Amino acid sequence: MKKTFLAILLLSQTLCSFAQKNLTLWYKQPARNWNEALPIGNGRIGAMIFGRPANELIQLNEQTLWSGKPVNTNPNPDAPKYLKEVREALFKEDYKKAEQLTHKLQGLYSEAYQPLGDLRLAQNLKGEVSNYYRDLNIANATASTRFKVGDTEFTREFFVSAPAQVMIIRLKASTKGALNFKASTAAQHPIQKAVFGTNQLVVRGKTPAHADPNYVGYNPKPVIYDDPTGCGGVRFDWRIKVKSTDGKVSTDTSGISISDASEAVLIISVGSSFNGFDKCPDSEGKDEKAIAEKYLQAALNQNVDVMKKAHIADYQRYFNRVSFTLNGNPTVDLPTDERLIKYANGGKDPALESLYFQFGRYLLISCSRPDGIPANLQGIWNNSVRPPWSSNFTTNINTEMNYWMVEMSNLSELHTPLLKWIGYMAKTGKETTKNFYNARGWTVHHNSDIWGLSNPVGDKGKGSPSWANWAMGGAWLSQHLWEHYAFTGDKNYLKNKAYPLMKEAAIFCEDWLVEDKDGYLVTAPSTSPENIFITEKGEKGSVSVASTMDMAIIWDLFTNTIEASEKLGIDEAFRKELIAKKAKLYPLHIGKKGNLQEWYKDWEDEDPQHRHVSHLFALHPSRQISPLRTPEFSNAAKKTLEIRGDDGTGWSKSWKINFWARLHDGNHAYKLVRDLLKLTGMEGTNYTNGGGTYPNLFCAHPPFQIDGNFGGTSGISEMVVQSHDGLVNILPAIPDDWQDGEIKGMKARGGFEIDITWKNKQVTQLVIRSSIGGNCIIKTPNSLKLVGNQSLKKAKLFDAYEFQTVKGGVYVLKSL
Repeated sequence: MKKTFLAILLLSQTLCSFAQKNLTLWYKQPARNWNEALPIGNGRIGAMIFGRPANELIQLNEQTLWSGKPVNTNPNPDAPKYLKEVREALFKEDYKKAEQLTHKLQGLYSEAYQPLGDLRLAQNLKGEVSNYYRDLNIANATASTRFKVGDTEFTREFFVSAPAQVMIIRLKASTKGALNFKASTAAQHPIQKAVFGTNQLVVRGKTPAHADPNYVGYNPKPVIYDDPTGCGGVRFDWRIKVKSTDGKVSTDTSGISISDASEAVLIISVGSSFNGFDKCPDSEGKDEKAIAEKYLQAALNQNVDVMKKAHIADYQRYFNRVSFTLNGNPTVDLPTDERLIKYANGGKDPALESLYFQFGRYLLISCSRPDGIPANLQGIWNNSVRPPWSSNFTTNINTEMNYWMVEMSNLSELHTPLLKWIGYMAKTGKETTKNFYNARGWTVHHNSDIWGLSNPVGDKGKGSPSWANWAMGGAWLSQHLWEHYAFTGDKNYLKNKAYPLMKEAAIFCEDWLVEDKDGYLVTAPSTSPENIFITEKGEKGSVSVASTMDMAIIWDLFTNTIEASEKLGIDEAFRKELIAKKAKLYPLHIGKKGNLQEWYKDWEDEDPQHRHVSHLFALHPSRQISPLRTPEFSNAAKKTLEIRGDDGTGWSKSWKINFWARLHDGNHAYKLVRDLLKLTGMEGTNYTNGGGTYPNLFCAHPPFQIDGNFGGTSGISEMVVQSHDGLVNILPAIPDDWQDGEIKGMKARGGFEIDITWKNKQVTQLVIRSSIGGNCIIKTPNSLKLVGNQSLKKAKLFDAYEFQTVKGGVYVLKSL
């Protein structure tokens, strides 16, 4: 009875909200630029809040607003005839000719994610502003601004509700009649404005039919709005309506004016004509006007406080699953930007580190909801028609990095947009493999977009093969299909959704592989994303055969597909086929410097500190290399990281945190956490340029890319819990600076949820909840005992222990 009561008590504590401190970003001044504005979102609608007293700027986005239309799946019909010539040149070691010919295997560029528009609140302030404060509370997903003019305090509150699917802005003045402002709109696209009644402004327009990537400079019209076919460009309709006010309201196309008020509530509702990746968004689009009107009318019938309560409850059902405390999370009573400056100068701030971890979770909840689109390079926040790298899905690292942390940090449902989108990319990807290579199966190359683009980009020969012709996107994305199963144990999902896609990706890899002179299966052509080699003859190139990254990704896909087939008890003949081919894959090699070899041969890099460390895919996110199982290759991976160095762009630093955590070197991983949190983007200071963190905690590539935030959260997760080696490894890479801590609600493969409390880097209590039952193997830095009648047994490998769990069981382990 006592054991049952303990289990119920622990479970109830898990389900309730965790007490979490220091979960607010706050500042003493408005945002000077976009990288200081504060992001809010509900997965579909995003907003950047600048917090300007007299002229507030709110930059708006909607996740389905992209340029373009459904893809042309055969933009280069001549491509297949060049593949044989490329391979012949490669096996003759004529890498220059191979690279020239590889240009012939390129298709069109992706389309670009688009802004919705700007809302400005021009407030009539009579006097100097004082007592200024603005914040973003990631514990309840609300933003606020407050300041005083004379004796009057003005406050603004912002949130974007997922249940209501609208944005709410509530403005107040402490003095009756002191609130006077005008809400006006602007857009980066051609728009039409209309007035509905005395209190509603409607903005309508359409995204471009095509937008060139920001790095393409050779077209006279890089942005084209007209599409003679009536297909391209997503229509949008957004509305600002005064829900309530005690002031006077007047509206014309220049904006909504409110005067002599003490309070006003504005609702923003948005509709889009996007109707799926394979439908013309214009001629076959949804009725964006009806969508915007539906959400608006529903919100008008609700009390604002009720909507706010529902918004917070909806958000916290995800966010409150995990709490994280480091060294007690000591309070630092400084604005976030000042904390970052102090931290960059060497100050200790464990609460900032735990805040950064949770900020990554906040961003994913705010930009990736189950029924939506995957998070792009900037999540859902973008203010440019030609954003950096088109703000697309960059699948040679960045898209995958966005979702590394999703299962570990207990946000499994938020994986759904990517998992669903992989199915769409597989449909166009099947056409791509047939049309470009005469191959079976499916794949995606370097870039994709909302239309499921899968071809090699480069505008039919204008792109560098070093990035444009990388063909492993489908195989890498398939890892996410497997990982969702590995964490959840959902066999129906594995059988009906994941396995068929994994199998088809593996079939493409079977067709893509060819034998080399030694009988190994290799990829040809092959690149190591965005890197350049120097041959033994001193020649530079980017196209060869069997890059380590290619072979590691295929090893991972074959391994996962084989295991999936075994778990399901199906496809034995295909499984045996993959096992045989896996045994013939070109193996990992250790180079003359003791490093993991990146290329087919032990060549030098043009840039020894290149930001991509793609060949360490085998270490992370894959499981081919592990200190517990392959120490010699782990040492080679470590040597590679030492040669590459710790510098790099924001996302590169994030990946290196994950690498060092997988090597069980917590102190080096922690050094990179500190490097990632180095303030950048502050003009007129020592922190003007470089990769790191902007004042609003956005990660700087530079410019902003959200993958660095998500990769940072993933890296910190890997420091405290790992489960890829067939066991749950507790505190595998805890640094000396995190002597004491507590993390609750983390997930591990095998369907386990983990709470860890530690002191002096030793586990004092470990709680494991089993969602599917089964054997649990754990490795801890110190000896533990299992509370209750059951005892731990010594496991066969890795100095670990094991015990049997039942579905729904809660198990408490304490230090001896």
